[in-house]
Amino acid sequence: MPKPLTIVATIQANPGCETDVAKALTDCIAPTLAEAGCLQYDLHTDNNKPGLFLFFENWATREEWLVHMESDHLAAMKIATEGKIESTVIYEMGKVDG
Repeated sequence: MPKPLTIVATIQANPGCETDVAKALTDCIAPTLAEAGCLQYDLHTDNNKPGLFLFFENWATREEWLVHMESDHLAAMKIATEGKIESTVIYEMGKVDG
C-alpha cells in the first residue's frame, strides 16, 4: 500500500503583489479539497514576513498529487500570479515511522 504524501510548499510574493497572490492561492483551496486523494490542503501566511505563504498538504498517493499539479485551477493560479511570485519551493515529504 502506498504511503501518504505530505507536501510543504512555500511561495514568496513579490513586494506589492501580496494581495493578488493571496487571492490566487485562496481560490485554489475549494477545488483542491474536492480532488481525489486530497486529505488536507491548508494555506498559511507568515506572521512576520509579508507575502510569504505556505501550503501544508496531505495526499493519499503521490500519483493523485501529480494529477493535482496538472489541474485547471492550478493552471489558472499560475496565470494569475505570473510575474508576481519571487520564489516557490516544494518539499515532497513522507512521515517517519517510529
